Amino acid sequence: MLAIIGGTGLTRLSTLAVAHREVVRTPYGEPSAALVFGQLNAQDAVFLARHGHGHTIPPHRVNYRANLWALKDRGATAVVAVASVGAICRCAPGDLVVPHQLIDYTSGREHTFFDGGDQQVVHVDFTQPYSTEFRARLLAAAKEANLAVVDGGVYGAVCGPRLETAAEIDRMERDGATLVGMTGMPEATLARELGLPYAAICVVVNHAAGRGDSAEEISMERIAKVLETAMDRVHILLKHVAPLAKGHQR
Repeated sequence: MLAIIGGTGLTRLSTLAVAHREVVRTPYGEPSAALVFGQLNAQDAVFLARHGHGHTIPPHRVNYRANLWALKDRGATAVVAVASVGAICRCAPGDLVVPHQLIDYTSGREHTFFDGGDQQVVHVDFTQPYSTEFRARLLAAAKEANLAVVDGGVYGAVCGPRLETAAEIDRMERDGATLVGMTGMPEATLARELGLPYAAICVVVNHAAGRGDSAEEISMERIAKVLETAMDRVHILLKHVAPLAKGHQR
């Protein structure tokens, strides 16, 4: 069953034919919201609003462990995450990007299920943080839907909720990051620890600090306008992804 995690601008999935909702209790506390089960393009799917249905949970307070554990426990076999990001280079507001790599700048987040105590020490390979096969299926779905999608990008994950300084973005570009967002980690690594193929659809909503029309400041009004138009394409892409998400592997 395909799991969809919605971020800013995607607190509900209007194309999902809802069957039922379920509040899940986990060993790691409560997920961000009830899981919404249904059919997407005649395929079983489950949706979770990362920031809560009212978008009330900031990125550094998201219970990523509870979210991923709940999805796995209720039958998810792959996860596609939707996230709003800023463009450091190579992309522009309105673009949809399927990243292939990431850099983790976050701190202070509960980032693993293998947290010591009475558990065996486990080291998980994370060379390729996104599922190669699942990424290919996302790109195939975009082609089938006749949607322009940028193939590849390096997601720089920061803590938030504040936006970055221009100097911080300069540093991230030197590191090789092309996108900046606040929710890509530890979501991706937790999915890997659970054996869930994971890929992301990044919606570029603004130029990062010090870039383009964000040279002096970042406009929240412009971000809202980009989100409003871009999410229509995200819904279309997800609808085409659902039939291709069967039988995925890492």
